[in-house]
Amino acid sequence: MEVKKINFLQSYSSILWLLGGIIIGSIFGLVFGENVLIIKPLGDIFLNLLFTAIIPLIFFTIGSSVANLERTEKLGKLFVVMLLVFLATILISAIVMICAVYLFPIHEDIAIAKVPFEDVASGSAGDQIAKLLTANDFFELLSRKSMLALIIFSFLVGFATLQSREKGNAFKSFLDSGNEVMKQLLNIIMKFAPIGLGAYFAYQVGVFGPQLLGVYAKPMAVYYAACVFYFFVFFSLYAFVAGGKRAFKVFWSNNIMPSLTAVGTCSSIATIPANLDAAQKMGIPAHVRNLVIPLGAPLHKDGSSMSSILKITFLFAMFGKDFTDPMTILLALGITVIVSVVEGGIPNGGYIGEILAITVYGFPMEQALPVAMILGTLVDPIATLLNANGDIICSMMVSRFSEKTKW
Repeated sequence: MEVKKINFLQSYSSILWLLGGIIIGSIFGLVFGENVLIIKPLGDIFLNLLFTAIIPLIFFTIGSSVANLERTEKLGKLFVVMLLVFLATILISAIVMICAVYLFPIHEDIAIAKVPFEDVASGSAGDQIAKLLTANDFFELLSRKSMLALIIFSFLVGFATLQSREKGNAFKSFLDSGNEVMKQLLNIIMKFAPIGLGAYFAYQVGVFGPQLLGVYAKPMAVYYAACVFYFFVFFSLYAFVAGGKRAFKVFWSNNIMPSLTAVGTCSSIATIPANLDAAQKMGIPAHVRNLVIPLGAPLHKDGSSMSSILKITFLFAMFGKDFTDPMTILLALGITVIVSVVEGGIPNGGYIGEILAITVYGFPMEQALPVAMILGTLVDPIATLLNANGDIICSMMVSRFSEKTKW
């Protein structure tokens, strides 16, 4: 019995410390309210450290993974399977949310809040796509605002290294070494997670807690209930699809750290290290997890898909429009797929997606955008939980379909 206790503490010490920090932070938020803003910089420092390390991590992880692929491996098949899994889960999550708002319709008077928002650069659709997929200069790749461009560049560097054969071995060793160094750096940064996440939880509970009881209470309740249902029921179903009872046990016994990191940071990108570590413990092949999880952070967002549907139905109720028309629903599904790609995986990064939905449906921007932004901020924690955990479950399914992995 004594040995079991020691092993338990050794295995779960990091999680216990993290939970302790989160619980203490939540208590601080409840007790001191908005006064907890004084400790918010501790959370900002932790998150900033994560963000600065994420950029080189993604470059080395993807570049090293692609460079180490066997030339006989069907890389194209892996990408096709990954994209199909991403698209399927995004649409399923959106349909679940549509069913939720039909079962519990949102009909209430909404006080339009005035909050500041960022100006979004205008331009043609082609210009916006070019900015999304590429950067204007090399140094712009080092910004998390160019995350998708960085991922594409990293993949191309890895593929070029693979094509270079023996002449590229030295560079491949550099990528492998950089990948290992960045993983160790992130292990060091995560030592500060209990303090950083505790400060963030204190901020969220202290500042946004009272707002949950206002005019957003009903849509928030519908959204959180639908997300909890989707998280436990559909993620369990996906795990069974990925490998039956064994995969189910493997997933639910290894997703604690990614879940806490996602809820605490409200960032899919900041959760990448925890996801990669959990995927490794799950036994997902390295070349699968090192591609699916970094790509999933900016491209695959079940929670954002559901939040997009909620915002659209919320605005329809606010302006007295009917959301039951089939074409309206199909358009909403199309918008939610685009939003899942456009959002950058950073906290409250969905402003462009919100503007897209408002513009397509013709809502007045001055009234609709502040409401959508507040709603997006309030649902951000659980949305990020689904976004980040969805990347792990998708990597399990991709591994099953492309590599026939068994747990």
